[in-house]
Amino acid sequence: MSLPVPTMARPPVGVVGLGQLGGSLAAALVAAGREVRGWDVDPAAREAAAARGVRVTRELAGVVVLAVPLPDTAAALDGIDVDPAATVTDVGSVKEPVLATVGAALGGRFVGGHPMAGTERSGHAATDPALFRGARWALCLEPGTELPRWLRAAEVVLDAGAEVVPVTAAEHDAAVAAVSHVPHLLAAALAAAAGEAGPLALALAAGSFRDGTRVAGSDPAFVTAMVEGNAGPTAAALDRVLAQLRRPWPELVAAGHGVRTADPGRRTVRVPLDRVALLALGRAGGAVTRRLAAFVEGWVPQP
Repeated sequence: MSLPVPTMARPPVGVVGLGQLGGSLAAALVAAGREVRGWDVDPAAREAAAARGVRVTRELAGVVVLAVPLPDTAAALDGIDVDPAATVTDVGSVKEPVLATVGAALGGRFVGGHPMAGTERSGHAATDPALFRGARWALCLEPGTELPRWLRAAEVVLDAGAEVVPVTAAEHDAAVAAVSHVPHLLAAALAAAAGEAGPLALALAAGSFRDGTRVAGSDPAFVTAMVEGNAGPTAAALDRVLAQLRRPWPELVAAGHGVRTADPGRRTVRVPLDRVALLALGRAGGAVTRRLAAFVEGWVPQP
């Protein structure tokens, strides 16, 4: 007979920045039954969040999420009354620069995070409580990260409907350069080249052009801050793409098709609450899907 898993107290969540990511997170957590407080400098964003059940206040405690543009992260807590015992995380698309600023100021209380979600839209009008459902959410586990705080941040992510990928900041930045930052640059290049091809080309553009250029509609300031904040790994990833383009086209097409259509399946695993074991899960391409008392449950790709 299995014993019931002990219920773990869930602290309140404070969200600083109630645009697309912060507003969607707050709405998802309210729907999950979490106590959510939030603040935004925009009165319209505050009003929209309040209508979704968020308590609008500058007094934040529990787990505090910084959901502001990357250049504003270091100053995001200015004017905010944060409980000194609070765990702080963020949603920035680059992690090492944030670790060097916010992480240096907060020490083990800070847990860097990045949800692999979002659209080319922005602002509180783009809020979607289902935005993170089934998405991967990277959570940084550095040598100085306090594991209980990492687990509190992970519980917030899981309550939002996402899956947690344990990583280090350096590993995260190298990985997202290949799958997020370079795709933004390629989308911009494809759109600009099509524009040079003239009005006939744009008039004939259909699904492949639309899908390949979707993120080129993102806020240019956001994209610029992202790629410049991760310049080294992004340049290295872009070099790999350029090398691929120099291959014979049949080889390139076959190689890309093989990667894109591969479906290795998943194997369920249980991982102890240990930094080395959690990072091994992330490096294997797996994710955490559930927190239990003495371990986490998740999956890894089938070998």
